[in-house]
Amino acid sequence: MKQFFCILLLTLTTITAMGQNKSLYDFKVKDIDGKDFNLSELKGKKVLVVNVASKCGLTPQYEKLQNLYTQYKDKNFVIIGFPSNDFKGQEPGSNEQIKEFCSLTYGVTFPMMSKVDVVGDNKAPIYKWLTEKAENGKMDAEVEWNFQKFMVDEKGQLVDFVPPREDPFSEKIIKWIEQ
Repeated sequence: MKQFFCILLLTLTTITAMGQNKSLYDFKVKDIDGKDFNLSELKGKKVLVVNVASKCGLTPQYEKLQNLYTQYKDKNFVIIGFPSNDFKGQEPGSNEQIKEFCSLTYGVTFPMMSKVDVVGDNKAPIYKWLTEKAENGKMDAEVEWNFQKFMVDEKGQLVDFVPPREDPFSEKIIKWIEQ
């Protein structure tokens, strides 16, 4: 019996450690055009990962996100947007419609990915990593609503997050980018 518990403890420790060794760079996603996007291409950059929606009260944040990207993109910083329809159907469009809306309405030039689930049983693997301590080794941080912002460092490790209503130019985000 004692041997069984030792093996069980070792197995759980190994599983937890494996999750904690993952980084952003271990994921491949689809971009808004349906092409493979290997997140390892972002090595050496600070990455702000944001779940976005075009019919949300927070949608005007696209403008500030674009301004933030423009201001810091030459300083090893990138934003990646993941459209999601998880909150009250506020992103009902197709990837093509989302791309057109973002481009025409807000002039978005930061990388946009294909629409994904960020909560629930069908949560995208990247969002499992971002939101589950067992996966990222840092914290649990369930996505509360559209425009939650996750900060990932130059080594691909989750650093922190800011809630949806927090401005993209918040002191916390700017301080993190500039440090």
